[in-house]
Amino acid sequence: MTPFVLGAVLGAALLHASWNTLLKRRGEPLLATVLVVAGSACVAILLLPFLPAPARASWPFIAASGVVQAAYFLLLIETYRDGQVSHAYPLMRGCAPPLVANVNGPLTGDRLSPGQWVAMLLICGGVLGLGLAAPAAGARRTTVFALLTAGVIAACTLIDGQGVRRSGAPAAYTLWIFLLTGAWVGAWTARGRMGALVAFARAHPLVAPLGGLASVGSYGIALWAMTRAPVAAVAALRETSILFATAIAAFILREPIGRARLAAVTLIACGAVAMRLA
Repeated sequence: MTPFVLGAVLGAALLHASWNTLLKRRGEPLLATVLVVAGSACVAILLLPFLPAPARASWPFIAASGVVQAAYFLLLIETYRDGQVSHAYPLMRGCAPPLVANVNGPLTGDRLSPGQWVAMLLICGGVLGLGLAAPAAGARRTTVFALLTAGVIAACTLIDGQGVRRSGAPAAYTLWIFLLTGAWVGAWTARGRMGALVAFARAHPLVAPLGGLASVGSYGIALWAMTRAPVAAVAALRETSILFATAIAAFILREPIGRARLAAVTLIACGAVAMRLA
């Protein structure tokens, strides 16, 4: 993994942590999530006319990813409804890379080096350690939905890791996914929620544009990186977003961050360095 790809994936991690925190901070995860998805779809509509179309071989993957991504956002709403970011986010992001690594090799032929395996285990162990350090009160429901979301994240990574390599146009591939996801989530939201959504959008006018740009940028960079490095390595390194999410949760959301969580964050940082050196 070159320094440029490494830096790009870390930047994508920061963007991902930022828009996830935005959902929780606004106090209405459902409405905030729908606005972020709508913002992402608007970005796609504006940019797609200027980009080459993805290759025909990638369109089945785009269609499948659009459906799975819609499920991801709907599960995300339930995950953040009652749970803390510092509890839910580590579980969602930490459980996905081992699933990807164990399934992706037989499917694609990608193989991690021993050093990359160690780095991935450090990152995932640290992320899961953060989740285990979360307070027990009211955490069971959040844990269930976070683990379901992790499974969907792994499915998205596997689908798009293959689709983007067949597309010949990573940017357009990503934008078509967000456009289809916006259509699915928008159709689901239209059932009796439009009045509340419009009122929320007026009260929080920056959620859609900022959240949409961050969401598209984060996933687009990750997919581009998958064309330059092993899918499982990119997926694992992207989980350093927990470093940023932990800092945001502590300083902006004012969630308690104890020594156990700080130790887990250190594991993640060590894993990121090991991934670079492997």
